[in-house]
Amino acid sequence: MNQTKFDFTTIMDRHGKDAIAIDGIGRMPGMAPEAPDEGFDVIPMWVADMNFPTAPSIIKAVEKRLEHHAFGYFSPSDDYYDSIFRWMQIRHGFTGIAREDIGYENGVLGGVASALRVMCSPGDKVLLHSPAYIGFTGLLSNNGYQAVFSELIRDEDGIWRMDLRDMEEKLQREQIHTAIFCSPHNPCGRVWEREELEAVFALYQKYDVQVISDEIWSDILLFGNQHIPSLTVSEDAAMRTAAFYAPSKTFNLAGMIGSYHIIKNKTLRERILKEASLTHYNAMNVLSMHALIGAYQEEGQAWVDQLCQVLSDNVSWAVGYIRSHFRGVSVAEPQGTYMLFLDCEEWCREHGCSLTDLEKAGWRVGVAWQDGAMFHGPWSIRMNLALPLSRVKEAMRRLDEYVFV
Repeated sequence: MNQTKFDFTTIMDRHGKDAIAIDGIGRMPGMAPEAPDEGFDVIPMWVADMNFPTAPSIIKAVEKRLEHHAFGYFSPSDDYYDSIFRWMQIRHGFTGIAREDIGYENGVLGGVASALRVMCSPGDKVLLHSPAYIGFTGLLSNNGYQAVFSELIRDEDGIWRMDLRDMEEKLQREQIHTAIFCSPHNPCGRVWEREELEAVFALYQKYDVQVISDEIWSDILLFGNQHIPSLTVSEDAAMRTAAFYAPSKTFNLAGMIGSYHIIKNKTLRERILKEASLTHYNAMNVLSMHALIGAYQEEGQAWVDQLCQVLSDNVSWAVGYIRSHFRGVSVAEPQGTYMLFLDCEEWCREHGCSLTDLEKAGWRVGVAWQDGAMFHGPWSIRMNLALPLSRVKEAMRRLDEYVFV
């Protein structure tokens, strides 16, 4: 494995560089944080992208392709498919994927939308866990489906768990036959264990539920946790699941556009491909193809290994600081992703303030964290830790000095 030490300490200046994490501050009412008071710079801790330079292998792959000055029609190359096969086998022990199982998606949410149109009729109810990613809830409401939430519960050790009894009751009562499953979970950062996955997919089988599995966070694993692809849980799970992946979260390539699905069920796959083709828009970008190939090389693997260690260190430090300094704020240590989901209810009630008041207090001093109520966490704030540790420490210092006082 490549032994290069990559750069996760440089503080990048992203102003004017097409980054809504910075340039969206104060310009996207209802979505982005407000601009800070004079004298405070922005520490971007809201939208889920990373503030690290991307993997050098991606830059080299894209630059090499740019040396050829023609960008006409093309088809996905053998290198594209081989890169995915290799990545899935090495990172997740996922083998037996056929070329036809893989299909391009402009984005994971676009793939989710196509799958929903195949699996559901307008007005149908769809089961998902709460707290819930805002992309799911917005997509469901915008397309005429009804979200039914099963709340995740924190156990005595503070770990988020699925409530299988609640799920079963809702699947049966509401006659639900489609579920959106998030693995690892966003925003809670839970990496599901095999026993949990076997139990939940047994439930899906019992009630004949087709599953849309968002696994975009599957490479961002903390503290040695391992992701288990939904399609590998059982033969039945493989036949009822459409799984969606992308290098975009792992390598901060959201602006490049390029995701993919893995679907083993031939009928389901063909119907989703047909649905995705109807707009004549779901087509790969040649540079995003080469970005994926560059990302999924040996050097990219080494970069991700170091990234996960950096993020584990950031999470460990931040969780420890919050627990020791911010009385009344509770946080579960995430096992994956780079997001914290803070529960601020006790602090807000003790200090007689609303969640909005607390959020804005952070914004005023440049801590650009995100409203967790949008994720069905009524007293929660979501906080991105994919920054150099020095910036994480500065954010906590400001919160300690100016906000949680």
